[in-house]
Amino acid sequence: MSDSTAMVNRYPLALRLLHWVRAALILGLLPLGLIMVSLPDASPAKFATLYPLHKEFGVLLFCIAITQMLVRSRSVLPASPNGLSRWEVVLSKTVHRAMIALIVIVPLMGYSMSSSFTQSDGIPFFGVELPELLSKNDDAFAVFQALHKYLAYTLIVFIGLHIAGVLKHRLLDKNGDTDVLRRML
Repeated sequence: MSDSTAMVNRYPLALRLLHWVRAALILGLLPLGLIMVSLPDASPAKFATLYPLHKEFGVLLFCIAITQMLVRSRSVLPASPNGLSRWEVVLSKTVHRAMIALIVIVPLMGYSMSSSFTQSDGIPFFGVELPELLSKNDDAFAVFQALHKYLAYTLIVFIGLHIAGVLKHRLLDKNGDTDVLRRML
């Protein structure tokens, strides 16, 4: 660990802001996705409002995730707290890496799903139609749809692990040095 890393006890402001914006987007997109797919196809809001909103904010999440990865690669980050056991450090790093990967992959699968669907109504992004780069193929669409769905559920599991870890360190650990939430506030 370098001297500069040892002295850092909070994430840089840009990463903290990106983290909370991403969290808000994800906490909106996941229930929105569940609601929109549960509605009957005859529901006017399903395709006119909910799907376009889900697509727009999914693309925004993807853009923010890429930005976060770039900022993170150029930032000095706090080291893991000294009070964490080895298994906690390994689990934390695994969960974080999985969440970052899924936050990129899930929107890509959503884009691929929309792009390959033969009856797609496009991929809106706040007044701009994004190009659909994949060939139209409903068999490919079915694969992308399944991947988007199951990887989103997987992301929910990792988010649950992430929140459980933060709460454990905040509320249950006797050593206040392991309170990782302070680093992201």
